[in-house]
Amino acid sequence: MANTGFSSFFKFSTVNWPDMWSATWETIWMTLLSMVVVIILGIILGLFLYLTHGKSNPLLKVINWIIAILVNIFRSIPYIILILLVMPFTKVVTGTIIGPVAALPSLIISAAPFYARMVESYLREVDSGVLEAAQSMGANMWEIIFKVLLPESKPALIAGATVTAISLISYTAMAGAIGAGGLGQLAYQDGFQSYNNTIILVATVIIALFVFAVQACGDLFVKHTDKRTL
Repeated sequence: MANTGFSSFFKFSTVNWPDMWSATWETIWMTLLSMVVVIILGIILGLFLYLTHGKSNPLLKVINWIIAILVNIFRSIPYIILILLVMPFTKVVTGTIIGPVAALPSLIISAAPFYARMVESYLREVDSGVLEAAQSMGANMWEIIFKVLLPESKPALIAGATVTAISLISYTAMAGAIGAGGLGQLAYQDGFQSYNNTIILVATVIIALFVFAVQACGDLFVKHTDKRTL
């Protein structure tokens, strides 16, 4: 019998709390682990896009074109379609297409191009005068990257990573609907399919609290790294 009505959202005795905490932990580690890889890949791809943009060298032009095409393609595919599209790759990499581990490749492939474009735009905003000063002092490419570009754009990079992390949280919920585990799967299978509205409500509240926590941490890091606020 369907569990309907406003009061059906507040029957907390129907919630299996050990399963809820287990799903919460799966969502947290899926997000954190994929976010670490997304930040690394996003910064690398963003640097390639920035450093090869507008260069006259044919090789650099080809590299920029290839990376830009790949980033634009994967950034434009809706996540729910992407997770189905990369299932063969997921099977090869993880050995399964079910569970939290299987969700990681699609989460990374969907978010890394998104973050890479943000990284490229943030690097473009670095003061050209600072770059020219570093070059005039004889700084090589690696010194410019690690001592000028990345430090100068650090607050923006953190802000972009925060936005990307919040997107990843919503992606994990979508992935859960097709068997990736976490709060998304719990809300869909034990909540929606079992007519248990309380589980849907509790899962939603936990995801919202997770988003608030990520945003608060991101804002805190930005505040401590932004020289304009000191």
